[in-house]
Amino acid sequence: MDLRFSEAEPSRDERAAVDAVLGPPDSTWVGATERTAGDTRLAHVGRRIRERRDELLPALDAVQSQIGWISEGALMHICRRLAVPPAEAYGVATFYALLSVTEQPPRVLHVCDDVGCRGFGANELIAGIEEQFGPEGTVVDDATWRRSPCIGQCDRAPACYGQIAGRDDTTLVGASVDDAISMLAGTDVPHPPVEIPQRGQAGLRLLRRVGVVDPSDLDAYRADGGYEALRRAVELGPAQIVREIKDANLRGRGGAAFPAGVKWEAVATATRRPKYLICNADESEPGTFKDRVIMEGDPFAIIESMTIAGFATGAEQAYFYIRGEYPLATRRMRHAIDQARRRGFLGGDVMGTGFAFDIDLRRGQGAYICGEETALMNSIEGRRGEPRNKPPFPTDAGLFGQPTVINNVETLINVPAIVAGGGPVYARIGTPDSTGTRLFCLSGAVDRPGVYEVESGTTLRELISLAHDAVDQISAVLLGGAAGAFVTADRLDLPLTFEDARDAGLGLGSGVVMAFGPGADMADAARRIARFFRDESCGQCVPCRVGTVRVEEALDRYLSNGHDPTDRSLIDEIDRVMKDASICGLGHTAGTAIRSALDAGLLGGAR
Repeated sequence: MDLRFSEAEPSRDERAAVDAVLGPPDSTWVGATERTAGDTRLAHVGRRIRERRDELLPALDAVQSQIGWISEGALMHICRRLAVPPAEAYGVATFYALLSVTEQPPRVLHVCDDVGCRGFGANELIAGIEEQFGPEGTVVDDATWRRSPCIGQCDRAPACYGQIAGRDDTTLVGASVDDAISMLAGTDVPHPPVEIPQRGQAGLRLLRRVGVVDPSDLDAYRADGGYEALRRAVELGPAQIVREIKDANLRGRGGAAFPAGVKWEAVATATRRPKYLICNADESEPGTFKDRVIMEGDPFAIIESMTIAGFATGAEQAYFYIRGEYPLATRRMRHAIDQARRRGFLGGDVMGTGFAFDIDLRRGQGAYICGEETALMNSIEGRRGEPRNKPPFPTDAGLFGQPTVINNVETLINVPAIVAGGGPVYARIGTPDSTGTRLFCLSGAVDRPGVYEVESGTTLRELISLAHDAVDQISAVLLGGAAGAFVTADRLDLPLTFEDARDAGLGLGSGVVMAFGPGADMADAARRIARFFRDESCGQCVPCRVGTVRVEEALDRYLSNGHDPTDRSLIDEIDRVMKDASICGLGHTAGTAIRSALDAGLLGGAR
């Protein structure tokens, strides 16, 4: 591909796909929100009218979704429209796994072979596909398949994600070989309804509407108490809302556990404008699917929570960044945002209260690193999803260099209850340092996999017993996901709080609880985790780029050559270097699960 401006022209369909996102070429651009919300004057306040770099990823996505790949002509058309150098646009397009700059068939089936699926049916599924369709990469009748990292369907393993040009992408869960072959042949496979094991149980807070209230109906949401918290927030005012969040001691549920109120206060008191709010819905941690369940089952709660956060911090423009492998959640969130905007719950005068707030949905394109907050911001800005050095922190210089609050889905949906009932009341749930309830993603060797809501302080054993009738058959648990650690059966009485996990040298991460039975191939699981981090490293910093490769190599030698202690020592040393010198959390945690499995004796050799 010519990385200079070339004479290559897009096809008519490619041009139409781009222009549907960017508007007609001869139109005067007035901002993404203003195009969709009529006379709303919110988008990109204070930015020059011609600055459109942040529309690069949506334009690339539009071509990929419509055509199935991004040709040179399509890329040149996008570059000319946005005044982005082709070399930079090419660097962005080749960064993301779901975008392709080489021609591929219009139907691509991504079959998950990550740790959450491979020991629970994926290996058999892949063997069946290979037998009936052909090896990975085989093209038959405009379709192909390839192995994929986790696609966030671990509770319904094995799972596949289908990219289908010109149609809505789709997800296949609990997949059989016949289902996969049918999808490759272009047959529609229905998506099962959103279900949770605790559906309808008394005492649920964050999950109480999932599977009970129609997620597509704004009136049903309001009839169940929706938007009462926003009205209460307007009565309280921004400063008091921040006070309530701080009194609640709400801490981030995405893995870092940073106090949400501290973030909000920093942005609320910042004098520079505009301010931005981001909801991080790019949950890509293997074993994690709680945010997907909320997006599919209670989307209006997320929108209301974001609106309260925007009102409290003075952010008039928000971005909802959702992972690309979540087609149903994307459709549900788009529909909810559109309904809320049409009904006056988003826009220039929210609920007639005089404050402005709107949400722009951005779809990720398959990059685990974009779960890191600054990499996500770079992605929204139309750049490669590479983390930034900190400081400055996002609350000071975040999206477009402006003060920015970023929280994940689970963190935000706690907000309405805090506003409605008061921070001190919320803080009485759980423990002083781990307030409220938590969502955990139970998968693997359990009878009833799914998302569970429990009060902070519930023990790991008590949690697993909700999903499995014979807890004593569990030999190990991956706690916190691939970036977490393996816990053996003798540690199941660990209270699930930030402080207890920290004291035990563990982390709760994003709420992953993946169980393994006594017959599980733990060496295979460890190898897959090592390969995951090797593949997902963005390559920006040397410690992570090189270290993830060397950990995988050393682990393979250790498992293949009689558990040589030299290789184990090398893994320990590389892990320490990555923790000390990597730019972001991916490098800091890339060796954690491997080391924990070695220390616990799960991979053989001396403990």
